[in-house]
Amino acid sequence: MNLKACGFAGRIAVVNPNYTAIDGEITSPDLKSLPFVPDLVAITAPAAAIPGIISDAAAVGVAGAVILSAGLGHGAGSLAETVAQAAHRHGMRLIGPNCLGVMVPRVKLNASFAAHQPTEGRLALISQSGAIAAAMIEWAAERRLGFSGIVSIGDQLDVDVADLLDYFAQDDHTNAILLYVEAVKDARKFMSAARAAARLKPLIVVKAGRVAQGAKAAATHTGALAGSDAVYDAAFRRAGMLRVYDLRELFDCAELLGRGFVPRGNRLSILTNGGGLGILAIDRLVELGGVPASLTTETIAALDRVLPQGWSRANPVDISGDADAARYVAALGALLEDANSDAVLVMNVETAVAPTEGIAEAVTRCVADRRARNSEVAALVLASWDGADARTAATFERARVPHFPTEDDAVRAFMYLVRYRDASITLAATPPSSASTFAPRTAAARHVIAKALSEGREWLDPVEIVALFEAYDIPIVPTVVARDADDAVDRAAPFLAQGLAVAVKLFSRDIRHKSDIGGVILGLRTRESVAQAARTVLARARAARPDAVLQGVTIQPMIERRVARELILGIADDPTFGPAIVFGRGGTAVEVIDDKALALPPLDMNLARDLVGRTRVSRLLAAYRDVPAVPEDAVPITLVKLAQMAADIPEVAELDINPLLADETGVLALDARVAIRKPARLFAGQTRLAVRPYPSQWEGELALRDGSRVTVRPMRPEDEPMIDSFLKRVTAEDLRLRFFHFTKNFSHAFIARLTQLDYARAMAFVALDPNSGAIIGVVRLHSDSLYQNAEYAILLQSDLKGKGLGWALMRLLIHYARSEGLKRMSGQVLTENISMLSMCRDLGFATCPDPEDHSIVDVELDLSRLVADAEAAGGLIRPGAIKAA
Repeated sequence: MNLKACGFAGRIAVVNPNYTAIDGEITSPDLKSLPFVPDLVAITAPAAAIPGIISDAAAVGVAGAVILSAGLGHGAGSLAETVAQAAHRHGMRLIGPNCLGVMVPRVKLNASFAAHQPTEGRLALISQSGAIAAAMIEWAAERRLGFSGIVSIGDQLDVDVADLLDYFAQDDHTNAILLYVEAVKDARKFMSAARAAARLKPLIVVKAGRVAQGAKAAATHTGALAGSDAVYDAAFRRAGMLRVYDLRELFDCAELLGRGFVPRGNRLSILTNGGGLGILAIDRLVELGGVPASLTTETIAALDRVLPQGWSRANPVDISGDADAARYVAALGALLEDANSDAVLVMNVETAVAPTEGIAEAVTRCVADRRARNSEVAALVLASWDGADARTAATFERARVPHFPTEDDAVRAFMYLVRYRDASITLAATPPSSASTFAPRTAAARHVIAKALSEGREWLDPVEIVALFEAYDIPIVPTVVARDADDAVDRAAPFLAQGLAVAVKLFSRDIRHKSDIGGVILGLRTRESVAQAARTVLARARAARPDAVLQGVTIQPMIERRVARELILGIADDPTFGPAIVFGRGGTAVEVIDDKALALPPLDMNLARDLVGRTRVSRLLAAYRDVPAVPEDAVPITLVKLAQMAADIPEVAELDINPLLADETGVLALDARVAIRKPARLFAGQTRLAVRPYPSQWEGELALRDGSRVTVRPMRPEDEPMIDSFLKRVTAEDLRLRFFHFTKNFSHAFIARLTQLDYARAMAFVALDPNSGAIIGVVRLHSDSLYQNAEYAILLQSDLKGKGLGWALMRLLIHYARSEGLKRMSGQVLTENISMLSMCRDLGFATCPDPEDHSIVDVELDLSRLVADAEAAGGLIRPGAIKAA
C-alpha cells in the first residue's frame, strides 16, 4: 500500500467487504462503517461496484475520490455517467477514472499505484497518461528533481487539466508546472486556466500525437494547412505556455525554470577549452534563433590581461586545451561583467593537464561568490562538462548551476529559457489602441451570410464574397455580374476604358470548380473578346453540367503588380479550438511550400505582427534590391479584420484568400472562397472562439442618482495607460481599502494583469467621464474554474464617491453575473470599510466575519435567488445602449 509505505501522517482506513484485513490493516465492509469521514478515497474496485461506492462516499461527506480503476465506459448510459452524476449532486470531486493516481510528497500522500515514491520539490506534474507520469517520476529521480504534486488525470470524468492548472498556479509550493497532454476536452476552459497560470509561473507542455493528420479532407488551402497539431501549437503559444517535444527537453527546461533561471535576453557567451565544441555550440545557437554575444572592447581587454597570447579574442572564448581552474575563473569573471552577454555557457573537455572536477569546483565557487556579492548574477551561467562523472555532476547540483551532458543540450535549454522570457513579455505587452483599427459593418455582413444559408447553400458566390469583404474593409478585386454576352460587354466597358484586361468567369452556384470545365478565360482586352468569352464559358457549362443553374458570368479586371508578393490568409475550423487564423506564403504551390503560421482569434496588432513574423515569407515583405517594402501594418491589420470576422460571424466555417497580393500600395485579395454553415456548437457568449472576444454588446451608459450619465464599457487591454492615470487619482487610503495594504507604485506587469482580461472567466467594467473620456471607476468580477462563484472588487476615483457611481457599477456587475449563469458573487471587505459593507447589505449580500482574519468581513450574494425586476434589467442602462440588458 503506497499510502501506508510513504509515511502519510493522516488517518488511513481500508474498505473491502470480502476480507477482514489487508496488509495488516483491519478492513471495514463499507464507507458508512468507518469511524471518521475521509477527505479522499482511492478506489481500485471493479467498474460495476464504483457507482455504489461513489454514492456512499458522497452521502457520508467525502470531499473527493481518485478512481484508479478502468472500464467505466463513456457517454450516455455508461457507468461513468452514473458516477459523475452521483458525485455532482453532492459537490464531490473526482480524479480519473483509469489513472495512475495522485501524489503530494510534501505531505507524504501517495494515492497511486506508482512503483516509486517521488521526492519533494517544487515542480508540479499533470499528465493525461499514467505510464508517462510513472516514467517521469523515474527520470526525475535520476536528475535529483522533486515534485510539489503529481496528478494523473486519466479519462477526466470531472477534474481536468484546467482545474489542476488553476490549483497549481496558486500553490505556493510550486515554482513551475509540467504538462503532458494528449487531447483537450474543453478548449475555452483550458485556455482560460493556461493563460492565467502562465502569468504566474512557467508552464511547460509536451503534446503527444504531433504527426497526426488533422485536416485530410480540407475543402480549402487554409484548411489543409491547419493540421491539428499546428492548432495546438497556436493555442499553447497564445496561452504563454512553453512547448517542448520530448521528456528530456521537458526536464532540462523544468530544471532551469523551476529554479528561477531566466536570462535577460538571447545573447550567449561561450567559454571553452575546446575550440571545435565552441563552434558547434555557436552553430546550434544561431540555428535555434539565439545570438552569439559580441564581446565589448572592455571585455576583450580584460581577457587579454588574464589569458595567454593566442586565445580566440572572440566568442566563443577558447582558452586552450591546457586551461586550468585559475584560467577558467579569470575568464568567467570577465564574461560575467560583459554588458553584451545575457548568459555564459562554460564548457570543458577533459585533458591530462587539469582535472575536470577541480575546474568544476572553481567555476561553481566563482558563481557562488558572484551571487553573494550581487542579488542577481550579471548573467546566467550554464555548464556542459564532456564526460562528467557523478562527482562533477554533484558539484554543479550543490551550487545550483544548470549542467548538461552536451553543448547541444545546453544551448537548447538556454533557448527554451529565451522563449519563455519572450512569451512572458508578450503576455504582458500592451496592445495598440483600438482607435487605430477599424469598425466593421457587421449587420451588412450577417445579412449576406443569412441570405445564403436560407437558400441552403454552403458556399458564398463571388459577389457575396465581395460584399462580405467590403463590410470588413478587406480590399478585394472588383467583381460584377453579367446575365449574358451583351450584358458582359456593358459590365466590362469601364475596366476596358481604363486600359485594363478583364477575366470572364462562369457564375454558377452549382459548379464549384469552374476551371475544371473551362469556365475561366483571362486576358480579354476588347469588347468582342469579352462577348465571345461569355458565350464560350456558358456553352461549356451547359454541355458539361446540363443540370446546373447558370446565373451568368462574372467580370473582373486583371490585376498586374510586378513585384507583389503572393500570400495566403484564411480562417480554418478546428474541432477542438474552433476558428484559427492562418497566414503564409500563397500561390498554387501553397501546400508544397508549407510556409505558414497559425494563431487563435481574436487578434490585436501585436499578435497579428507576431503571426506574420513567424513565417519565412515575412522577410520578403521588407524592401530588398529594387523592390519597395509592403506598408508595415498592411498585412497585420488584414489579419485583425479576419479574426474579427471569425468572432462576429460564427457561420463562417472556412475562408481562404489565395493569393492576397501585397506590395508598396498595400494588399488586394485576388481570389477567395468562403464556406458557411450553421455552427453545431457554440461556447458561452455565442462564439466558437476558444479565446472569448471583447464583449462589445456591454457598451453603454449608466444613469446615476442625480440623473447624470456616465459611459460604461468592458475594460480593454489597451486601457493600461488610462488605468495607471486613474490609480494616481485615488487616495492612498482608498487604495489600502481596495488592496488591503498601502500601495504607492503599480508596475507594468501588475496593471497588465488588471487590464488583459480573459472574458471567458473575468469581466471588468470601466466608467468613463463623458467629457474627458478618463476612467473614473472600475468594477471587476473573476469566476472560479467551474463558473459557479465569482469574486468582485470595486474602486472609484476618490473625489467622486457618494454620487451613486459605485451603486450603479455594482448593479451592472450583478446583472452581468446573472446573465452569465453564475450562482454566487463574493468578496472580502475590511471591517473598517463601513460604506462598502453598507452598500453590500443594501444590495442583498450576506455578511459574516472571516474565520481566519477578524479584520475582514466575507460578503456573499446568492444570485440564484435574485428576482430580475424591471428596474434591475432596464432602468439601469439607457434603452438600447446595452443589448444584453
